Amino acid sequence: MNDVFIKFFAKIEISMWINCQNKVIFHLLIYICSMKKSFLFFSFMTVLFFSCKNDKKNNPTDTVSEIVKEKFSPEVSQLQRLLLSKPDSTGLRLKLAMLLDSIGQPKEAILQVDTLLRKDSLNYGLWFTHGQLAEDIPDTAMAIKSYQKAISIYNSPDALLSLANIYAEQKNNESLIICQRLSEMSLGREYDAHCNFITGIYYARTGNKAKALQYFNSCIANNYTYMEAYIEKGLIYFDQKDYRNALSVFQFASTVNSMDPDPYYWMGRCYELMNQKDSALLKFQQSYSLDRSDPQVKAAVVRMGGKD
Repeated sequence: MNDVFIKFFAKIEISMWINCQNKVIFHLLIYICSMKKSFLFFSFMTVLFFSCKNDKKNNPTDTVSEIVKEKFSPEVSQLQRLLLSKPDSTGLRLKLAMLLDSIGQPKEAILQVDTLLRKDSLNYGLWFTHGQLAEDIPDTAMAIKSYQKAISIYNSPDALLSLANIYAEQKNNESLIICQRLSEMSLGREYDAHCNFITGIYYARTGNKAKALQYFNSCIANNYTYMEAYIEKGLIYFDQKDYRNALSVFQFASTVNSMDPDPYYWMGRCYELMNQKDSALLKFQQSYSLDRSDPQVKAAVVRMGGKD
């Protein structure tokens, strides 16, 4: 976690039958990081749908042997062994890709998707997932190309939003054009919230703080649980050294989702810069208790005189 980029984590557990050429029971955990991964579940389902329709035996080049030889979880090792005997199984390879990404190995995960694309290059879902994994690497140029390819196959709002989000971070006004087009399609409040958020990101990154606040507020009005919008809104005040208003935003965000570690971290940063060390330590400790994997939060606890 740092003052520029925030990560948000959620977890989806999937259990289902995939009736492809090889019947496989799916039971996996997908960890969704940041706003950009909010469409991963949709893309995963789309990949399965299109891949099941196109599952053919044509002996693709197996990429199991290309995975870095280090000790992964037993589930990953088991899938690697299964793929050696069933290299044509789309379901197994997708499951392996998702598991690799969930344990922080997006480069290895994308190799699995590359293999699937070699035999099914017109699969929208595969290209969309490729873009998501490319962002995790991170390889923004690759992600843009993957999303553009996905959109050329199927003009999906989800791929358009993912592309617009990258453009917004790059201060590219193409993001505004995409969001305006999607808003005019009246896809519903959830999509309106995403468009508002991405538009707010564009204005925040280009320095138009007033417009950024306007769109973050619109995002929250469409979806009051949209945590990223609260954090970005608070950061506008934080960057302006208006710590009291920033603190107010982060405090309210913590009531919306008391299990999200990020509002507590930013509350701690506000208290720290307001020279309220005891309050800062308390908030850092709350954040650390919810996510002990973030070294910056751990460092903040220690910096305030606490124990990790």
